[in-house]
Amino acid sequence: MAVPKFFEFFEGFLRATQDGELHTAKEVREIIAKEMNISDADRLEMLPSGKQTTFANRVAWARTYLDKAGLIETPTRGKYRITEAGKNALTSGEKIDLKYLERSDKFKEFHKAATSKSAEDTDQDNTESDESPMETLDAAFQQVNATLASQLMDEVMKLTPSEFERLVVKLLLKMGYGSGIEEAGMVTQPSNDGGIDGIIKEDQLGFSHIYIQAKQWAVDQTVGKPEIQKFVGALQGQQAQKGLFITTAKFSSGALQFADNLLGAKVVLVDGTALTKLMIKHNVGVSVEHIYEVKRLDSDFFAEEL
Repeated sequence: MAVPKFFEFFEGFLRATQDGELHTAKEVREIIAKEMNISDADRLEMLPSGKQTTFANRVAWARTYLDKAGLIETPTRGKYRITEAGKNALTSGEKIDLKYLERSDKFKEFHKAATSKSAEDTDQDNTESDESPMETLDAAFQQVNATLASQLMDEVMKLTPSEFERLVVKLLLKMGYGSGIEEAGMVTQPSNDGGIDGIIKEDQLGFSHIYIQAKQWAVDQTVGKPEIQKFVGALQGQQAQKGLFITTAKFSSGALQFADNLLGAKVVLVDGTALTKLMIKHNVGVSVEHIYEVKRLDSDFFAEEL
């Protein structure tokens, strides 16, 4: 069973508070989970951002909508109570959905402001979106990054092998490896690399080095265990303990298992998907177009004496 849509928690939230007493958000969630048979797995499901559970997020948005419609109230910080209008909604026998909430002029004003112009211009009925506003924002962010990652990979595949090797070193420098050291990262000569494509100093004083193998293979190809074994052999030839094997392709399960079970050396494998994620995170080959700050109410601010 999937986590119910946020508007499907409207009635559950009202029932959880129908005793007229004050309830915390946690108490309401516990009652809803029990009454609606929300499984432990569904309660632990995370939003794409990984910062909140889907269940908690959707119940919180249900609370916001009910409050705007006057069906619940917040007489004291962090505690909620059903109103007479909320009790009437429960006893009416009507379906408590967004259309029901829109009977409130206050809610209609709130909902109109919260609905994007683009959504209003579409022919699709957006009255009951499956997702809460935060989920919609998270999903849009993930989609933008997925498109950007695809565009990045297209450009990376146009690089020459030596350019790709330099890109990898630049990425590691942006990630903080060898920061502040002259020649902290270097690409080895093609004819004299011995299976090593680059070397980077792990720390600012250069106490240890990370040896790099960079494979610019087609994204649908698979790097197998033999390639990792060759790289480990090259590391041993350099008496090195740390290696990074980075590719535009993907790794076989055998390659991943071999790297995980290595003794005496640590080899990290980075595939094409992880590569583009790191490039986006550390602003390599990308630039910031827009910054949206998502803010929430600071209840502690209003709890203090002003």
